[in-house]
Order: sequence, then structure tokens, then C-alpha cells
Amino acid sequence: MNPLQKITGKRWFGLLETSRKTRIVAGGAAALALCAFGATAVAPIAPDAADIPVKSIAQDLQLPNLADQIAALQQDQQQFIKEERIRPGDSLGSVFTRLGIDDQQAAAFVRSDKLARSILSLKTGKRIQAETDENGLLLTLRATIPVSKDEFNTVTVTRKGEKFVVAKAPAELERRVEMRSREISTSLYAATDASVDGGQIPDSVVNQIIEMFSTSIDFRGDLKRGDRFNVVYETFWQDGEMVRTGRVLAGEFVNRGVAYQSVWYEDPQTRQGGYYSLDGKSLKKAFLKSPVAFTRISSGFSMRVHPVFNVWKAHKGIDMAAPLGTPIRAAGDGTVDFAGVSNGYGNMVVLKHWSNYSTAYGHMSRFASGMRKGQKVHQGDIIGYVGATGWATGPHLHYEFRIGGKAIDPMSQKNLQAQPLTSGELSRFRMAATEMSHRFSLLNPAGNAMAAR
Repeated sequence: MNPLQKITGKRWFGLLETSRKTRIVAGGAAALALCAFGATAVAPIAPDAADIPVKSIAQDLQLPNLADQIAALQQDQQQFIKEERIRPGDSLGSVFTRLGIDDQQAAAFVRSDKLARSILSLKTGKRIQAETDENGLLLTLRATIPVSKDEFNTVTVTRKGEKFVVAKAPAELERRVEMRSREISTSLYAATDASVDGGQIPDSVVNQIIEMFSTSIDFRGDLKRGDRFNVVYETFWQDGEMVRTGRVLAGEFVNRGVAYQSVWYEDPQTRQGGYYSLDGKSLKKAFLKSPVAFTRISSGFSMRVHPVFNVWKAHKGIDMAAPLGTPIRAAGDGTVDFAGVSNGYGNMVVLKHWSNYSTAYGHMSRFASGMRKGQKVHQGDIIGYVGATGWATGPHLHYEFRIGGKAIDPMSQKNLQAQPLTSGELSRFRMAATEMSHRFSLLNPAGNAMAAR
């Protein structure tokens, strides 16, 4: 080993090692390139389709027996379904004829059975559906019969062998939510009768609109040309036919440039509801102006000479003269706190309302059914009837309004708002209000900015 190698041996070997690695890598790359080139060079070429030989194959196939199929179809009972509408002057015979029913036994059953005979009460335009066999024998007959204004039953007559049975069940109605917008040119009802957006607005909906906004708008004198309103309401359908309207879910009335809004909210637990402004304030008054239809106030909330004892004494309520037996209604939502005889009050009911409010009703002739302590009542429920029991000289209602047990003048509380929503209810209400506010924006003309109240 020469001195140069001794001094630089490590570096020299390092260079040699590095050079070897470089050559190996380079050689590997060249080999990969060669393999790749070779792979490309030997790829096969697809044959021309014209050169592929064609072989014809002939085979006898057994066709199905058409005579057997026709015989099988003839053995199966054919069923036919047809629907008709009742026409003016229709009889059971004429309806059966149009439905393709040739079945005297079925006609006799419908005429003789009380429930089945209710089908004959269908009004003009109502639907009736029948299912028959190929000979016209009735298999089923179905129609929707109104039970009351808001209730409907589906009555079905069904063949069971050689006999018929009839059954009824609540009609399955489809609920729809409809939106309408109108501008007033002459009157409110004239605007609702117009079919400008595909349909008239039912009178029941108009009546609800008036009730909703009557505390803010005088519909007899405040309306003017150019006022407009939007309404969102329920309709219920059966077999593609509207059978009734439901509740107004939201309304907006623009009167003289000011918009009044109302949204229906129902508590999911108590199932009690009411109308609220978009900010969650109840539009219902907490108490009725009067719990009874009276002819006059015979004695007010003041000092007076007692009509029985002839002494100067404070009168802690108001007396409403009314005929004997006139219904007395709960002034507000609440719970019965007392129902019985109470000295000079005679037959008396005391209702406890929200917060520390309560109302008392005296001199009743009798109580309404179910009046007992703890019974829940709603505003407007009948709780008793006008009488002259206790210290009374004639039939009237003695009505007291109390706060914290202290009687005050009922007439001073006529504008008291109903119980406000709780924080949880307010949160749920805002979700409903947001949806209805969006519907209002869809109905309002573009760029029509209004002041809201």
C-alpha cells in the first residue's frame, strides 16, 4: 500500500463504493427499459371479424298450447271495478245500471239494511265505487258518507258467499296545506270568491280570518281598495275530492299599509293551541268580555245598598241579568277549584287560572256535567246555568275576577293577554313561525315592503 492509499483509503473506498452503486442502478434502469420495450414488441393483434367462421344451428322449439291458456283464462273469475258520480234524480237502480251491477239480491240488501241504505243519501256529485264479476254480480260497493261537518265514514258492502255484509270505518283523508293570496277591490267576500290562483277560498276559512284579526281590524269599516291578505290553511281530501277544510295555520292581513300576522301553534303534549304573532305573543285575550249572554249589568263593581239586607256594602263583582237557565261559560282556561254551595253565593263555581288569577260564578241554578274540583276547563266551556240561588232577588250571574284572592273590577282586565309561551314552547314556536314567514314571502308581491304589527 503506497502512502497515498494509506492516507486516503477510506475516502477512496467510499468513492469506489459509490461508483458501484451508481453503476448497478443505471444497469437496472436499462434492464427495465429493455423489458418494457420487449413487452410492447410482442403484444398480439386482434383478428379481423370478417375472418371468423360462422356456424348456423337449427333447433325445433315447442310452442305453448294456446288452447290451454284460453281455457285457463276462462276458468278464472274476471273482476271489474267502476266508479260513478251521483247525478240529480238518481235512484239505486240507475246507479247500479251505470256501475254495471245486475244483482237483485244486492239491491234488496242495500234497501233493507240501515247502514247500507245510508249510501242512498249521497248528494249529487259524490263518488260511489263498485267491484263486480263478469256477470254483473256485486262483489263490493263502497262510498264515503258524511257523519257530521268534520267527520266521514267509509261504508263498504261486501259479498260473502251467497250473503252480504256491511261495515263502516273512519274515512282515510289526505291532508293538504294550501296557500292563497288575494287583493281587495270591493269587499272581502268578493275577493275570496275569485278563482285567480286555481280555486276559491272557502267561507269557513274566511270566517276564521275575520275571527283572527277582528281585534285589530274593523272588517266593516277599515277595509280599503288595495288591501291584501295571505292565508295558509288545511284541506282534507278523499279519492281526489275535497271533503272539508281544516284550520287556518297562518294568516297575514295588510290593512292600510300595516301587516298583521298570526300563526297557529299547538303544544305537542297538551294538544292545546292558539294563535300567536310572529314574535310569540298570544293573540287570544286571557278572559272573555262576558261569561254569559246578558241583557244588562244590574249591579256594578262598587259600594251599594245590599238588595236583601238593605245595608251599605261593597259589591265585589258585577251582576249580569239574564234569563233563568242561560248558559254560563268559563271566562278563561283553568281548573275547577270549587263547585258547590257557598252561603250567599248559592250554587257557585270558582276557577283557578294561570299565575294568580281566578274567577268566581255565583247564583247558578245548576252546574254543568263534570263540574268537580280538579276538572280542567277551556275558555268558552259551559260550567253552569243562570239562576237565583243564595242571596239573590232574581235570576242573574254574580261574576268576580280575583288576583291573588282579592276581587277587582272584571271590566278593568278585559285586555289582559293569555298565558305566554314558556321558553321551551317559544323555541318550538319559532320553528313554525319561520316556516310560515317563508310562505308569506312567497305569496307577497316582489318588492312590496310593509310595516308589521
